[in-house]
Amino acid sequence: MKLYRDQGIVLRTHKLGEADRIITLLTRQHGKVRAVAKGVRRTTSRFGARLEPFSHVDAQFYRGRTLDIVTQVESVHAYGQEIVEDYERYTGATVLLETADRLAWDEGESDVQQYLLLHGALHSIANNYHRPELIVTAYLLRALGLAGFELSTRDCASCGAIGPHDSFSIPAGGTVCLACRPPGAAAPSRESVLLLGSLMAGEWDGADEEPPHVRDQAKSLAVAHAQWHLEHRIKSLSLL
Repeated sequence: MKLYRDQGIVLRTHKLGEADRIITLLTRQHGKVRAVAKGVRRTTSRFGARLEPFSHVDAQFYRGRTLDIVTQVESVHAYGQEIVEDYERYTGATVLLETADRLAWDEGESDVQQYLLLHGALHSIANNYHRPELIVTAYLLRALGLAGFELSTRDCASCGAIGPHDSFSIPAGGTVCLACRPPGAAAPSRESVLLLGSLMAGEWDGADEEPPHVRDQAKSLAVAHAQWHLEHRIKSLSLL
């Protein structure tokens, strides 16, 4: 069918011509979709404000030869209204969108789990449920895990030796035993590694009360893990 409808989250936008925009969305059933929103930059546009980054929308698309066309849009939740009011939430949410854009499957291939994970993370950060940097840390770990790059926080990532272990190697995939410890492996605090494991499992009890150095170290490990496996620099991480 030429027409289809789906819910999605706006990841980014690009100008096209004098009045149009190319909108990139992560949708529930159709994966990553790039579509043209015609006339959206005009002040008279009916749905211009609904197609901004962070927006959760219900949209109808018309299949085109190269790019689809947005024909209808209904706002489900304009998360940007809450997010842009706070710098930490804004930078954290930007990391979520940029990472999701890199991880999303090719257009037309559904990845419901990644969509639901992004939606849940945006909802949490917009409503200030937890510290923004912790939400980002949890999202990076779980999104990479869904993509096949799960971080080991207990057993040895190389040989599987039962942990916990005190050494940590990003190339190896997490904690490593003494026998597998490569040169240059890190030695993070046990508390930071435990926090990583809790966030991966969705266990938030006490996470927001962890000391700043524990949260920062956990975030740094998650960021390094994400950058290594994405093989691409997440520009917004420098602002987090």
